[in-house]
Amino acid sequence: MNAFTHKVDRSQIPTCNIMGVDIAAIDMEWLLEFTHKNIKALSGDYCCVSNVHTTVTAWEDADYRKVQNGGIMAIPDGGPLSFVGRKRGHEKMGRTAGPDYMDEILKVSVQKGYTHYFYGSTEETLKKLCEKLVIEYPGIHIAGMCSPPFRAMTDEEDRATVAKIDAAAPDFLWVGLGAPKQERWMAEHQGKVKGFMVGVGAGFDYLAGNIKRAPEWMQERSLEWVYRMWQEPGRLAGRYLHSNVKFLWDACLWGK
Repeated sequence: MNAFTHKVDRSQIPTCNIMGVDIAAIDMEWLLEFTHKNIKALSGDYCCVSNVHTTVTAWEDADYRKVQNGGIMAIPDGGPLSFVGRKRGHEKMGRTAGPDYMDEILKVSVQKGYTHYFYGSTEETLKKLCEKLVIEYPGIHIAGMCSPPFRAMTDEEDRATVAKIDAAAPDFLWVGLGAPKQERWMAEHQGKVKGFMVGVGAGFDYLAGNIKRAPEWMQERSLEWVYRMWQEPGRLAGRYLHSNVKFLWDACLWGK
């Protein structure tokens, strides 16, 4: 972790500690207002888009827990997190899904003059993403895109990547490396790059059309994980089984 002083006072962000992670006890309306008000000051900082999997991982890994708690905030992407928060007295806590947050920001980007940089995924996905964005959001300013190698980058490669991002000076640096890799990357680069870093996991694939989001009724009932597991059972079944059982036992039953 870097020695980093947040430019925005974190005490103004209500939180609910769930399994060691200070989850922002907010809803989408609050998050958007906060973002628009503070976007310039948020440059160099990061936001974790937290769900059951990342929360359980943080509970089991102290270093990753520091990463989750080290950014400006960890927003409740997963419905179960906001459910637990409401049960603990945060009545207005609502789900703030990463793809929804990104979509809401993109909708007003031309009006507000926001610029965007997309870091992660494959070159093919980034190309598809760019093509769709310029059609869906006419006039949008894409400052840059980068598909990093799947292996660990050398220090020289990392410095070159940071230089490209800083030259583009985006307002938003969307990071789509998947958890926990994207959160660790953001923490390592906190204060070293320009732009407000937001880890959105599969958000690039959703926008590019590679995978579909769950129907609204499943999202509203916190069942999007079921739809995702149905799409990628080999990769996600074991993860969800472990994370969901652990979350139900520790967070829901024992109040951790």
